[in-house]
Amino acid sequence: MAQTIENIVDPNDSGLSSEMIQFAGPAGNVNAYVSRPKDGKNLGTVLVIHENRGLVGHIKDVARRFAKDGFAAIAVDCMSRIGGSEKWNGSDEATKEIQKVNGTMVAEDLSAAVAYMKKQNYVNGKFGVVGYCWGGGQSLNFATKSKDLNAAVVYYGRNPDPLDSVANIPCKVMGNYAEDDANIMPGVEPLKAAMAKAGKSIDVKVYPGAKHAFNNNTNADRYNPDAAKDAWARTSKFFKENLA
Repeated sequence: MAQTIENIVDPNDSGLSSEMIQFAGPAGNVNAYVSRPKDGKNLGTVLVIHENRGLVGHIKDVARRFAKDGFAAIAVDCMSRIGGSEKWNGSDEATKEIQKVNGTMVAEDLSAAVAYMKKQNYVNGKFGVVGYCWGGGQSLNFATKSKDLNAAVVYYGRNPDPLDSVANIPCKVMGNYAEDDANIMPGVEPLKAAMAKAGKSIDVKVYPGAKHAFNNNTNADRYNPDAAKDAWARTSKFFKENLA
């Protein structure tokens, strides 16, 4: 097993501006972590949606990685309505508490994040969304509800319900999936079929031998360095093409 590391990008990277912020949401203040190139202008925005343990250090690191690739990244704490991710600190309890947060709540808070970012002077007005695990499903769900998106990426997340709501997606979609993922893989072909039926673009790649959560370098049991590296390159290129 390859040794995993906590952060791929230093939280204090001198080339980035990274901080926790708050903005107004429909149910109160929403917490988020924003990272961007310090002197960057005209940046595409990437909304990052966390796994089922909340806005933990790993997801903040993912936001910084997008910032290093030239984006303004905002990782929204989708547990803000129920006390915030820090309350559970990535524990098993977080995975139970997050079940109180539904797709409508998440979409509302992400829409508020879009409104917040539109006011910033360093962005270009184009938006992408990416989510992992629980967040992957939320990414697809948000894509069916938002007209502001220019790109959407799902990492091993559940399909929208109802599936035919993919007809509402306004942008290109990319999916990165793990072959060894019994809960999620049965939904991949139906998703592709529904997207095709609706005349929507989706680029799906399934990684042989990879497990669910293969991108999470802080999870030694799941992390697959080769799959993670390839999926990252695909995702970053996809966003560069659609958010420039």
